[in-house]
Amino acid sequence: MKLNTLLPDLHARIAALRRDIHSHPELAFHEKRTAEIVASHLEALGIETHRGIARTGVVGKLVCGAGARAIGLRADMDALPMSELNTFPHRSKHEQKMHACGHDGHTAMLLGAAEALVAMHKQGETATGAGGFDGTVYFIFQPAEEFEGGGKAMVADGLFERFPMEMVFGLHNWPGMAAGSFAVIEGPVMAGADRFEITLTGRGAHAAMPHQGTDTVLAGAALVQALQSLVSRATDPMEPAVVSVTRFHAGHADNVMPEKAVLGGTVRSFRPELQDALEEGMQRVCNGIETTHRVQVALKYERGYPPTINAAEPSFICREVARQVVSQTAAQVEGGGVHAHMKPSMGAEDFSYLSQVVPGCYVWLGNGLGEGGCTLHSPHYDFNDDIISTGIRYWVRLVEKVLGKPR
Repeated sequence: MKLNTLLPDLHARIAALRRDIHSHPELAFHEKRTAEIVASHLEALGIETHRGIARTGVVGKLVCGAGARAIGLRADMDALPMSELNTFPHRSKHEQKMHACGHDGHTAMLLGAAEALVAMHKQGETATGAGGFDGTVYFIFQPAEEFEGGGKAMVADGLFERFPMEMVFGLHNWPGMAAGSFAVIEGPVMAGADRFEITLTGRGAHAAMPHQGTDTVLAGAALVQALQSLVSRATDPMEPAVVSVTRFHAGHADNVMPEKAVLGGTVRSFRPELQDALEEGMQRVCNGIETTHRVQVALKYERGYPPTINAAEPSFICREVARQVVSQTAAQVEGGGVHAHMKPSMGAEDFSYLSQVVPGCYVWLGNGLGEGGCTLHSPHYDFNDDIISTGIRYWVRLVEKVLGKPR
């Protein structure tokens, strides 16, 4: 059965599955219902299925022919700890849990691609008219992309030792891009994300007599301003970097100068060397504030997700496949296509842990400019079901491009 024949019915069923997953969001490392749906779907297709990798991760293994080559296709499964404000029937059924980043769509599209590949190759058909594929495809359903580093956990749990592959591929929907278009960027595509917390300890006093204490609020305010100099004056202006203080907690009463203040935030960059320089610079600024304001300043700096860097060969392959897919669906892509020169995002992605081990490419699939294309992590977000067929087509064509054999 050819892909074009499969897609109408498959699209409808996968869209329904996506909405079911959206209605039942699960947070990092608690994706038990979602993982069971994934594993059961793979097993029903006759795909060798492995459960419980990094607690709730699932890997499906599809072998065609006797070829030794193998690749991995990755989708994330977890939701965000936030309440949904949509009112449609498939809105979240659980308070403070929402699929606000489209992982429900990513999971559904990869399941759709697995089903399409099995159906086509049982019938000896391919999407391209070539001779099918010869090798192994690993369908990687990863837990805990949001905050908790499920990609790192899967690697630590032996993902690449148990399922050796030469390349790994990821896909994320991208609001603000025309529905059905692609962005394939070689090199840095998503930033590294570090976290920091700074505790300032002084001597509390009556707010009317500040000279009797040491003011942690004043010192904290000076610290917030001084940290901005790390990007504006201590970093190459041609090199992207962000230092953002996102929280500042101090005091409980209007007439008390608090003894302690706590600040926290995030640091984003694309190179490990710059990560080192920003951490060192942050400590230097803290030392200066400590001396100037006569308070104790303790910096806790935690390395988070590393930068996501797309390797040259996988990026070339993905760009060619995306062009083929867009050429087949051009009527649905208003003002879109394949973008190779978009700016990287300062957002972070733990696909980076996978692509640090084997060459990888992480692409963006346009989620739409209007309805269905609102901002990621918004309480009004919803994955655009119209792009499901495009995503399935992309995964199928990618498998046949990398592992294809001539007819």
